[in-house]
Amino acid sequence: HARLMPFRTLLLLIAGLVGGWLSCPLPARAATPASAHTTPHPGHAELPAARVAATLAAYRQWLDRLDERHAVAGLATAVVVDDKVAFEHTLGYADAGRGEKVTPETVFRLASLSKAFATGLAAILVADGKLRWDTKLVDAVPFFKLKSLPDTEQATVADILGQRIGLPRNTYDNMLEEDVPYEELVRRLDEVDLSCGVGQCYGYQNIAFSLIGDVVYAMTGDFFYREVAKRIFYPLGMKNASYGRDALESSASWARPHKAYGHSWVPFEPKENYYRVAPAAGVNASLRDMEQWLIAQMGGRPDVLTPEMLETLHKPGVATPVELHSTPWRRARLTAAHYALGWRVFEYGGETLIFHAGAVEGYRTMIGFFPKYHVGVVTLWNSAGPVPSGLMPMVFDSLLDLPHVDWAGVESDAPALVAPPKKKKSAPAKKPSSQRARRHRS
Repeated sequence: HARLMPFRTLLLLIAGLVGGWLSCPLPARAATPASAHTTPHPGHAELPAARVAATLAAYRQWLDRLDERHAVAGLATAVVVDDKVAFEHTLGYADAGRGEKVTPETVFRLASLSKAFATGLAAILVADGKLRWDTKLVDAVPFFKLKSLPDTEQATVADILGQRIGLPRNTYDNMLEEDVPYEELVRRLDEVDLSCGVGQCYGYQNIAFSLIGDVVYAMTGDFFYREVAKRIFYPLGMKNASYGRDALESSASWARPHKAYGHSWVPFEPKENYYRVAPAAGVNASLRDMEQWLIAQMGGRPDVLTPEMLETLHKPGVATPVELHSTPWRRARLTAAHYALGWRVFEYGGETLIFHAGAVEGYRTMIGFFPKYHVGVVTLWNSAGPVPSGLMPMVFDSLLDLPHVDWAGVESDAPALVAPPKKKKSAPAKKPSSQRARRHRS
């Protein structure tokens, strides 16, 4: 429920007491490597320091409430302001069974946050002249085929990365979850009736999106994951970032997925399915890695992602009206929603928000930032509970001085963790289907 001036006044009093930035025990850190790579951001607006400090103080309190309720197995989150990490916090367990705590170096699956790495690599290759946004898919990967020949011949790299290929949403995700190989599914796209012509409507994809991996190999002669590591992970200092389940489980600290069982969290083995569509959902990374990624996406690493690249990646593309109604905070705060290239672009409380979320079984992720203010938030957690997803819009509201709403339900009296009810499995499709993924969301 809305809580207005008394809460806001309390936050400002807290800000006065702490004076300046409030961060977790580490001092604010700049981009990695050293700040020689960073550049000032001419023309961007500054948020009032007291408001930012109050927001960070409140965020810590909300996270403490989350922890007290055991509403999540483990979680890592950070706030970046002007190319510096102003707040970093972890809670809970990477492996509840062994009592292993989450740290800023703990590696999580990113799920659909992986898509922005694919589009970022594409932007770099376009700048290199090795690829074009209007490269026809049939010219790069001759096996590509849609049900309509004209649409097949028209489809471009930008169409798959901008989620406007014309296929029904989440085409073949249900079959991917039933262990049908990507290589088979991507060659059966011509069996699916199109929802619209190429470029004419939004339809979120994982299988078709991952064709960018085949395109990269065709155009560079190198494997997609190696190109991302070479052009993005390494130069940004994302030391723990990787692709695939083997790499996840080889990390010094990695977050196991967890299920609620009674009043406890129980770890289980990660599923392989969505690792098979690496460009769409295959990245693993730690909070420290994602801090550097957030800095780069906000313009702090022009040696890796230039302003021209970022302008293209973040430019609103196809409209996504379903996003305006999918959660309470979206219904209340969003007035426009589009898909760009691996990113969602929202009008949030009158400001442009670049955002994406992701989920695979046992993992949830969110990232969002306001380009005008060069402030952003990233959150990773290793359980299916939805509660943490309401915290990010609470931070956004506070930063923008919007009316306070407890979107996460952390300020009300609530019971401790209770195992969520089991969902009924959908019946298997009788023919190749576009059925929305049961466990993968973004």
